[in-house]
Amino acid sequence: MKRTHFAVAGLLVLACSSAHAEDPKTTIAALDERLSKIGAPKLDGVEKAGDKTVPGLFFGARKINGNYDVVDEIKKSSGATATVFVKEGDEFVRVSTNVLTPEGKRGVGTTLARAKAYEAVSKGQQFCGDVDVLGTPFSACYNPIKDGGGKVIGVTYVGFKK
Repeated sequence: MKRTHFAVAGLLVLACSSAHAEDPKTTIAALDERLSKIGAPKLDGVEKAGDKTVPGLFFGARKINGNYDVVDEIKKSSGATATVFVKEGDEFVRVSTNVLTPEGKRGVGTTLARAKAYEAVSKGQQFCGDVDVLGTPFSACYNPIKDGGGKVIGVTYVGFKK
């Protein structure tokens, strides 16, 4: 079983570091696959994210809020910024990210801007294109995270600085 995990991890690293290294579609597919292998997404309880109180986002038994290993592995393997947002009301709040604020801190607790990406993921659709992330231009992709009933409960993001 462990060999399979190493093989999958190796393939993800190769996929992210291949000729498509700066392709957001390839990289977000690697992020989403990595999360789905942990388990099915679900909300449970509440957590703090910056100064906000948001639902706890889990993949299987692993809480994603405040857990940075997956987003940091994406950064290490591809150079991409990566974020997992949880849906709170009509906002998507960063709960796991390697995106830094201008002060050099992880942007946990900040929200997804109300622009084209927000509109797409709110409807359960992928968005890929040029975006502004906390004041910096990126070539990016966003995918909705859906629970077992198909309800959008969060968003994954990857981006490459332009």
